This record gives sequence, C-alpha cells and structure tokens, in this order.
Amino acid sequence: MKLNLKNPIVFFDLETTGTNINTDRIVEICYLKVYPNGNEETKTMRINPEMHIPEQSSAIHGIYDADVADCPTFKEVAKEIARDIEGCDLAGFNSNRFDIPVLADDFLYFISSVKSFGRGVPARRSRH
Repeated sequence: MKLNLKNPIVFFDLETTGTNINTDRIVEICYLKVYPNGNEETKTMRINPEMHIPEQSSAIHGIYDADVADCPTFKEVAKEIARDIEGCDLAGFNSNRFDIPVLADDFLYFISSVKSFGRGVPARRSRH
C-alpha cells in the first residue's frame, strides 16, 4: 500500500501497568515509523515503570515485574523516544483515548524540557 505522507507517521502501541491514564505507567512501547519515501523503522522497548505491575495487567500483556526489573526507566529513554517521534504524525488503535495521553503525561512528568514529541498531542500534567 502506497501512503501519500507529508510528514513521517509513527504507528505505536503501549503496554502499561493498568488503564488509569493519570496513575499507570508504561512497561513497553512498540512503534513503526514510516517515512514519506516509504522507508520504515521499528523499535520495541521494555521500560521499568518503577512500580508494581498488577497481576491483572500482566495476565493481559504477559509482562511481569521481573521482566522489566533491569530495564531502563522512562526517564532514561524519554529523550530517545522524543527524538524518534518529533515532528511525526502519531497513529494507533485507540491511541487518542489512551496511548497518546499516557505518553504525553509521562513526557511531561519526566522531561519537561521536551518541546514537541508529535503533532497534535494533548498536553496534561497530572502526576504533580
């Protein structure tokens, strides 16, 4: 399928510690970046959420505390993720209702110096 893109687009998905946008944290981010010329990049990162992953969540995504114990925290990878998605359009299943707000909140909470990490991302600051 040929996409007519003006900007790169990042299709992404998050796995989290739960479904509460304000309090739950990212445990995995996976994304596919498609450039206007058709080139593609993929990346998957496990992230230590610095909190317990409830059994109910682990039963859904299969990620347990031990799986992320030695992984970097979001703060440690936030700038890399921001560089990867800066200036891109963002897309994903249910991303406007959950994934984008969670990602935006983590960026705002952990690295307030990030000016832009995607186009049209709502800004919120709920963890302070």
